[in-house]
Amino acid sequence: MTTDLSSSFKAYDVRGIVGESITADSVRATGAAFVDVLGLAGSGVVVGGDMRPSSPEFVEAFAAGATRRGADVTVIGSISTDELYFACGTLDSAGVTFTASHNPAEYNGIKMAKAGAVPVSSDTGLYEIRDVAQRYLDAGEIPASEHRGQVSRRDVLGDYAHYLRSLVDLSGIRPLKVVVDAGNGMAGLTTPAVLGDALLDPLPLEIVPLYFELDGTFPNHPANPLEPANLEDLQRAVREHGADIGLAFDGDADRCFVVDQNGDPVSPSAVAAIVAEREITRARAAGEDRPVVIHNLITSKAVPERIEASGGRAVRTRVGHSFIKAVMASERAVFGGEHSAHYYFKDFFNADTGMLAAMHVLAALGEQDAPLSDLMRTYDPYVASGEINSEIEDKAAAVDRVRAHFAATDPAVQVEDMDGTTFTHPEQGWWFNLRPSNTEPFLRLNVEAPDAAAMESVRDTVLQLVRQD
Repeated sequence: MTTDLSSSFKAYDVRGIVGESITADSVRATGAAFVDVLGLAGSGVVVGGDMRPSSPEFVEAFAAGATRRGADVTVIGSISTDELYFACGTLDSAGVTFTASHNPAEYNGIKMAKAGAVPVSSDTGLYEIRDVAQRYLDAGEIPASEHRGQVSRRDVLGDYAHYLRSLVDLSGIRPLKVVVDAGNGMAGLTTPAVLGDALLDPLPLEIVPLYFELDGTFPNHPANPLEPANLEDLQRAVREHGADIGLAFDGDADRCFVVDQNGDPVSPSAVAAIVAEREITRARAAGEDRPVVIHNLITSKAVPERIEASGGRAVRTRVGHSFIKAVMASERAVFGGEHSAHYYFKDFFNADTGMLAAMHVLAALGEQDAPLSDLMRTYDPYVASGEINSEIEDKAAAVDRVRAHFAATDPAVQVEDMDGTTFTHPEQGWWFNLRPSNTEPFLRLNVEAPDAAAMESVRDTVLQLVRQD
């Protein structure tokens, strides 16, 4: 029996259980298919992986499949996902990294990019790679190309750190004490390189490390800061150390979450707003008229408000990194932000990097004297529900009930069908979005309103309609 790849190839990446839906054999076949589908024979491919125990074996297996089909492979070792994007962008090379991001220890996966860090998704070749790899697996053989590729090795961490520091200058900020929870993930490697003095000159930052040991079994807590329970150690450490700010990264360190000096979480939308403002200011100083900033439709409405107030142009898009990156490129946007703490930068090949977003927040905090809670308050004026999941079999019927209710009770409510259904009350200032999951029987609700009472009223009304028998 060969591995069925249909279960591990998702819309944006590959992700599965090691030894079951992702194996060394399936990875070897995927490496060969990656070269075939993207036409990389005779070209270079960069390959790295995160700290999961299976990643080194998978890196070598992928390299074996790719070189057998004629590509030259540069192994770049243990990397964060944004290091992959950096390598693909600066080396103008296609590449992959082995990571399952925030998933539990038994998982691993593959994130892929074309030269220039252009994402590979279901719309841009991922499923074709799956199908070719499946044929190689079923045949039990990968045909050798006429010219076998070579394997070389390269460390990109120093160049990555130097490049990020060239984008945000932290050398002149006031001294800050920063607690960083790496969650035993790749930020344990990148934080000392970028924010510390492991490779470059020291910055006015005192880094208090939490779980910097690279350990893909995640012995302390899951590397998923989106779950509030996984922020508790960081929040406690910020208060105990009297720190100015806390940063938490997910397993592959492409997302960053922020807590203030009190240990209170800072909304990713507030982070997006402050970074957007800084990027717009920089672009306008360089002569750009109304720089474009992308935001997905779940971000706070404070984000487009700050974009427009700063002299930029806000462009809204669907949720998901492939959509964001495509619009980033087509609109020549300087920045893009998602509610899930993915932050995209024109200066970073339109790719997402949690570390660069963190550096912008550190710069904004360190360039003035107020505590982070005061600074961020102006960027987070609304009350949000957070994402609430309801397990519903007939999701379309549930949305129709909500649509009918508001059509009958409040004709001022505007309805838009874009990535789910968004209901907006322009007079009362609230909005909510209902978005069905593509992979689970969940209907996801996000509500935002000017105050807690309004948010709770809208939330409870919608949930009652959604969950009624």
